Amino acid sequence: MREAIKDYVDREEARENFKQEALDSWKSYQETGRHLTGKEVSSWLKEWSTDDEKEIPPCHE
Repeated sequence: MREAIKDYVDREEARENFKQEALDSWKSYQETGRHLTGKEVSSWLKEWSTDDEKEIPPCHE
């Protein structure tokens, strides 16, 4: 029973952290307009763990 409660609390904390990070990102976008498109992120992620791996592309307006 304790383990089930701990697992539940851990999941809820992770969910709340994810939600807060999303809200912070949205607030930042509203303030600055800086962003990456889904296509830019997808292209960058496809290069992970390859010989062509690059740094994350810079945000733009």
